[in-house]
Amino acid sequence: MTKSGSYIKKACLLLLVCSFSVVSRGQAVKPDSIAVARVEKSVFSVQTGFLGIWVNNEVRLSNSFVLRSEIGLAAGIWNVSLGKADFLLAPQVTLEPRWYYNLRKRKSKSKNIAGNSGNFLGLQTGFLPGGWVISNADVNQRPVFSLFLVWGIQRQIGRHFNYDLGIGPVYAHVFPDREGNGESDNYNVGFLIRIGYRF
Repeated sequence: MTKSGSYIKKACLLLLVCSFSVVSRGQAVKPDSIAVARVEKSVFSVQTGFLGIWVNNEVRLSNSFVLRSEIGLAAGIWNVSLGKADFLLAPQVTLEPRWYYNLRKRKSKSKNIAGNSGNFLGLQTGFLPGGWVISNADVNQRPVFSLFLVWGIQRQIGRHFNYDLGIGPVYAHVFPDREGNGESDNYNVGFLIRIGYRF
């Protein structure tokens, strides 16, 4: 074999080794690799809390943002005494953009991010239409619009169960009745306490 033929053989061998290296490196950095942490495409669950029951869905907008839509029955309890309490259940609709800000950190520590398990900031926009309620008292439930800026956590328990905990300021606008009375603006601290089943 000539000298030039030996060089060509070595060059081909070197190129072959380099190409295997590039291919293996390219395979190591896939979009779904450990380095990429993102919310799930869609998460559907039923949750209950201290007051109410809701059906919700989280749809992915980007790697860390979701739009959570929810419909359910919000509950209220008052005039609690021994063996008696007044209550109501009213329909409620909410939309909430959520930012799950620590998914990458959780995944890098081998913590579970399934079902969008992470810490989040959200702006929950809610509406109670009023009118139709279930109650044991004579109530005139007027429409209510609310904004809840919530900082919270969502975690998955096992394969199907999850919980949400959160806190933040709430603004609520109560619309007037038909005679134009009772309109008010309220500011308070809100709490999010939910446990549910993920499908």
